Amino acid sequence: MTDTAVYAAGGVIWRLVDGKLMVLVIHRTAYADVTLPKGKVDPGETLAETAVREIFEETGIRVNLGIPVGVSRYRMPSKRQKIVHYWAAEATDDAIRASAFVPNREIAALEWVTPKRALGYLSYPVDVEILENFLGFVDDGILETFPIIVLRHAKATPREGWKGPDAARPLTDRGARQASAIVGTLSTFGVRRIITSDAVRCVATVTPLAAALGRKIVRTTLISQDAWEAGDGDARSIVGKRVRSRKAAVLCSHGPVLPDILSEIALATGTLRGSYLGSASALETGSFSVVHLSATNPGSGIVAIETHDASV
Repeated sequence: MTDTAVYAAGGVIWRLVDGKLMVLVIHRTAYADVTLPKGKVDPGETLAETAVREIFEETGIRVNLGIPVGVSRYRMPSKRQKIVHYWAAEATDDAIRASAFVPNREIAALEWVTPKRALGYLSYPVDVEILENFLGFVDDGILETFPIIVLRHAKATPREGWKGPDAARPLTDRGARQASAIVGTLSTFGVRRIITSDAVRCVATVTPLAAALGRKIVRTTLISQDAWEAGDGDARSIVGKRVRSRKAAVLCSHGPVLPDILSEIALATGTLRGSYLGSASALETGSFSVVHLSATNPGSGIVAIETHDASV
């Protein structure tokens, strides 16, 4: 992020009503306009965290993020550039019922409209473009999605100088900070399952996430570095189970194992393999790639991949 640009994030919020797709627009009080929910990044936030927080603050609806649907750029009256990242996000019936929204000084009203009406209703061309990006996915049969998040463990004590078994290497102080720092962003994707290599450094990386979400940690040797080096790893079975389950999951593993995991996701979903897999698996410690798949037809291929770098 730079001093010359203002960063923000938001979403295209959608729901199905009697099988019909509806999207949420907001009527802003001060500007007398119709737009998509969004807002500026707070200090220390990631863009994904901003999107979830701003959507909740403006609409009262808690969401998990789906696929990224674009970035808008425009000049503000101050001449500074504003860069807004958007994700699709489903508003569940429970989340809508739980919303405590009332009109206020910032937001005058919320309105659910058809996509066709929204395209002619939104006040700004940049919002229309984002909605059109989202509808492009819908036209391709992609609406409900789920993520498989491939996470490289946080910074660990180096092998050099470590006298115990490699799998027992602990996190460094920086690694512990990384493990805590990624909780907020990982939580925005609605994680339901946490699967990790049984190495100490991997288990320690996902422990803060499991505590925050109240989820148990599933440890396995099948995506461990020891098994990979011995030729006994089995990323295929782990990935296959996750694709079949169609639930948001984190897979925490090691640098050398990550290319195999990404490759197996591609194979399990009928996706053409390419250089993008190498980019998504070339992660620094504490970083992760979110692989979005269709919940209705996972075999239709990877929908999108986004990579989040460690912030510590």
